[in-house]
Amino acid sequence: MARRKMWTMLALLVITSLAWLAFVKPEHDRQQALADSGTVATAADIRYQAQEMPEETEHQFADGLKQFWAYTGFRNATRGNLIMMVVGLIFIFLAIRYEYEPLLLIPIGTGILIGNIPFFTDGGVNLQVGIYQQGSVLNYLYFGVLKGVYPPLIFLGIGAMTDFSSLISNPRLLLLGAAAQVGIFTTFIGALLLGFEKPEAGAIGIIGGADGPTAIFLSSRLANGINVLSDGSTVKNLIGPIAIAAYSYMALVPVIQPPIMRLLTTKKERLIRMKPPRAVTKTEKILFPIFGLLLTCFISPSALPLLGMLFFGNILKESGVTKRLAETARTSLIDIVTIMIGLTVGASTQADVFLTRESVLIFGLGAAAFAVATFSGVGFAKIMNLFLPEGDKINPLIGNSGVSAVPDSARVSEMEGLKADKTNHLLMHAMGPNVAGVIGSAIAAGILLSYLG
Repeated sequence: MARRKMWTMLALLVITSLAWLAFVKPEHDRQQALADSGTVATAADIRYQAQEMPEETEHQFADGLKQFWAYTGFRNATRGNLIMMVVGLIFIFLAIRYEYEPLLLIPIGTGILIGNIPFFTDGGVNLQVGIYQQGSVLNYLYFGVLKGVYPPLIFLGIGAMTDFSSLISNPRLLLLGAAAQVGIFTTFIGALLLGFEKPEAGAIGIIGGADGPTAIFLSSRLANGINVLSDGSTVKNLIGPIAIAAYSYMALVPVIQPPIMRLLTTKKERLIRMKPPRAVTKTEKILFPIFGLLLTCFISPSALPLLGMLFFGNILKESGVTKRLAETARTSLIDIVTIMIGLTVGASTQADVFLTRESVLIFGLGAAAFAVATFSGVGFAKIMNLFLPEGDKINPLIGNSGVSAVPDSARVSEMEGLKADKTNHLLMHAMGPNVAGVIGSAIAAGILLSYLG
């Protein structure tokens, strides 16, 4: 059976190679020759008008085949399209084989495949197919990304499914969520040093918060390819690379964070047992989102679309009288928006837009941002322990959950804690800085937007 599969794959590769040599390569060489000679192929060159055709039926049939070939993906395929399709397949493979954020990577991976299906664009012809072509269905769906509509709806669902009890019972864990946001501002500085404009650097920096919706929201405001800089130039459209980088590193939390956590902690520190969280009253759960909304939005009004929806969703959950609305927000609504945001962000990685030097730099900065955020959270937990008495110390392994990849970073804390001690469960403790990280990254986005927007 395995041998048959191998021969089938080899046969497909041979057929694909022959098709490339027989059809795609000659057409590509012809187009290159036209470009070198300064001749521009237009739609009129490709369309074969009936009055110019010979009247013989066989010639009409041949011309029809030529026109059909001109519009196929085989003729319009580029090396970039094939590279991005491989990337999309890798995303889908990681989601299915290793279950790395499947709810995100499968829509994004499929979107990458959809966005890189090659189609006829010679002479500026608009077939209303691609995500960047006015009037296409994908372009209408992409509106929610460009205008920042989808991220607040995601935050509404997150708020409706979040329990802030661990943070309410131990407020000092909020500091770990704040410490992890150091990754945002160090990445901002790094992007400036690499030559990005300030608004672009601000949008790139938010990757350090490991929060995909926040990254999309801020990049749609600062690096949207529309805003005009003080020198008259236009900012680059970096929404696609930033969103893909943010979601990619969110999915790779179980891979990136554990080595850093083990490097920064001793065996003794990993064995620290934290006190069980105290019971939180219903009144506290209701008052927390109300006061949280007022306080955070007074600090950073620009973050109102995100934080307002986050705390609104939590009020729906904790009030106890809007169960149907809360259920809709945390199930159907967030699922639909996740599909839309994943598919359109993936489709925005059209090869001619995505495969650039800036994209490579963004992915490099994103990896550094994630490492710095993890380092800052774990390191600050160790610093806090210097001032805490015995019995009140914090296990530094929960410091990594200060990034707002909910709940994956908290699960990593749990897994690393169990490796050190199979009876030491850290999940409930780690959820405190985890939800604090969501709030912290949104506040940081609001601060960057107020300064750079």
